[in-house]
Amino acid sequence: MTSLVVLDISNNQFNGIASSSYVEANQTSLKYIDFSYNQFVGIVSFNLFANYSKLEVLRFNGQNNKMEIETEGSMGWYPLFQLKIIELSNCRLNKQTSSFPKFLHAQNELDTVTLSHNKLKGSFPNWLVENNTRLHLLDLRNNSFVGQLYLSTLIHTNMIWMDVSSNHLEGKLQENIGKIFPNLVYLNLSNNNLEGNLPSSIGGMLYLEVLDVSSNNFSGGVPRELNTGCLSLSILNLAHNSFNGAIFIGTNQEVLQMNDNQFTSITPVHNSTIHLSYLDISNNRISDTIPRWLGNTSYLRTLVMADNSFYGPIPCELSMTGTLDLSHNLFTGSLPFCLNLPKLEHLYLQGNKFTGSIPKVLFNSTSLLTLDIGDNNFTGSISVEIKQLQSLKVLLLSSNHFTGIIPNQLCLLRMISIMDLSKNTFSGTIPQCLHDIYFGKTAAPSVDYFSGKVDHIGWGIEPTYTYKGFSDWDSNSYRYLKYVDVEVEIEFVTKYRHSSYKGSILGYMSGLDLSCNKLTGGIPLELGQISSLHALNLSYNQLTGTIPESFSKLTPLESLDLSHNSLSGEIPSTLIDLTFLEVFSVANNNLSGKVPDMKAQFATFEKSSYEGNLFLCGPPLDKSCGKVDVSYPTQPQSSNASDKKWYEVDPVVFHTSFLVTYIIFFFSVISLVYINPYWLQRCYNLIEDLIFDGYYFVIWKLKKFLCM
Repeated sequence: MTSLVVLDISNNQFNGIASSSYVEANQTSLKYIDFSYNQFVGIVSFNLFANYSKLEVLRFNGQNNKMEIETEGSMGWYPLFQLKIIELSNCRLNKQTSSFPKFLHAQNELDTVTLSHNKLKGSFPNWLVENNTRLHLLDLRNNSFVGQLYLSTLIHTNMIWMDVSSNHLEGKLQENIGKIFPNLVYLNLSNNNLEGNLPSSIGGMLYLEVLDVSSNNFSGGVPRELNTGCLSLSILNLAHNSFNGAIFIGTNQEVLQMNDNQFTSITPVHNSTIHLSYLDISNNRISDTIPRWLGNTSYLRTLVMADNSFYGPIPCELSMTGTLDLSHNLFTGSLPFCLNLPKLEHLYLQGNKFTGSIPKVLFNSTSLLTLDIGDNNFTGSISVEIKQLQSLKVLLLSSNHFTGIIPNQLCLLRMISIMDLSKNTFSGTIPQCLHDIYFGKTAAPSVDYFSGKVDHIGWGIEPTYTYKGFSDWDSNSYRYLKYVDVEVEIEFVTKYRHSSYKGSILGYMSGLDLSCNKLTGGIPLELGQISSLHALNLSYNQLTGTIPESFSKLTPLESLDLSHNSLSGEIPSTLIDLTFLEVFSVANNNLSGKVPDMKAQFATFEKSSYEGNLFLCGPPLDKSCGKVDVSYPTQPQSSNASDKKWYEVDPVVFHTSFLVTYIIFFFSVISLVYINPYWLQRCYNLIEDLIFDGYYFVIWKLKKFLCM
């Protein structure tokens, strides 16, 4: 195929050594080569393309980390081509030296350069931008470039997309960066070591739609020009810096991520309609009431205000449909009964001082997936109307003052994966129906909850290529992708520590915590049917009875805490089948017999897991099961019961023998006194002396009291 111009085999499952798949060197007609997203292996040298004089597009993206591209080769080479598009992302580019491709020094017609995810080292290639005035897109993210992001004063009117995030760039930004790239649409400088103030010249970027400078060391106030000049700005991410002063809300801004800074206030730039759909101002220094104008933003889907000092009432006008996070603030009093959020998906109110009961209007939020109101002062019982939250995945009510029984209506919330009712005053028995809840079973209906993509807002950009005839293609066509991945995150105590679960990891977690209450009765055998449970905590209650044998069926269980109860009987030896168990405690109960063999995971548990049970024996305890403790009398064993322990006494036999012994002793004393008159007289005298002593003691005490 000597006239071949375009060779595109991208997005397949081709494998083998890539270099052997290339066309011969005499195929100089090729202009477009795309081997991206296959399964090739081996080392590819760019010497193969040296004679491709017409080559303009070269794409080798995403080669499963098994193929290495070497641009330098063993000997120097000079390309005959002038590339317009080069994309070599995530392909172990120059793995041995991690050096920037030197042949690009000879390229001056580049339109798109994508060399991301290659761990390239050295200084930022300023010369690449200066040598290619036609450059539209530059993607160098996730490498190891160092030094300053310093560019000449040459104006680059063609540059619209620039991403140098996740490198080691440092120093201050040029004050005139907004004039150097006046037509930028997308600028991402996040995850570097940049510092100083944000240049006000950025306000001159009239077409800027996305600005991300998160996770740097920027400080000072945010230039007001950013909101008054960048009229197209819809996504602004300043998170994880040291910005201070006021947060200004622009009219056209849709996504604002201002978390983890030192902001002290929030205010809109104009009084006109605000189009915010996502606002995160968590972990700042804002001490104020919730602005009522937030309730008038009809587009607002997610509002995150956690870890500040907000106080006062919650405005009834709030109408989020995604996430409302007011956790760890200074809110007090009852939740307003007018708060109506029927389409809300995630509600976080933990770590405040809310009081009263849960408003019944909250149970109208039938789309609710996460309800976290832990660590407050809520009172009352759980309303049976909670059964309306059929979509609920996470229910966290710990560290409050809830009372009453745990209602069976909770069992109707079958989609729950994590339930925490600990540190309350619940009483009564554990509902047997809890096994009806899925707790993360794969058989449960699928809900797009743990995917890490709850809110699809914001936007990114990537180039597309439309081939025109056999002469040219339009590389100025771009496909705009709207996305901002918002991960659901919750805290759940397991394995004796607070653990944070978020995103896809949360999808693998399931747990039930009923600890630190006043629950009574036995442990329902049905709990052993929750075969998907990873953590179970029933400690610090008043539970009685035995440990169910069915617990051995909880194969994924990683943490089991039954300590500080009144459980009796033996520890089921079949628990050693729980091969994923990392934490196990039955301390401070009334258990007896031999502890499970020190096999598999049980070989890792120390004596602290069993302490406080006087009748337990066997390793790792100091008490041997082969020796009988003399402090406890043993019962004679019959030949038919020689295999039983001394403490396994039949209660009926014990009480019968005790009663017969008492009757025999009583009649023996009566017979002895009746037969011997001397002992009878001594008995009468003793009784008479006791009566007189008692009489005079009472009279003496009475006279002494009256004299006082």
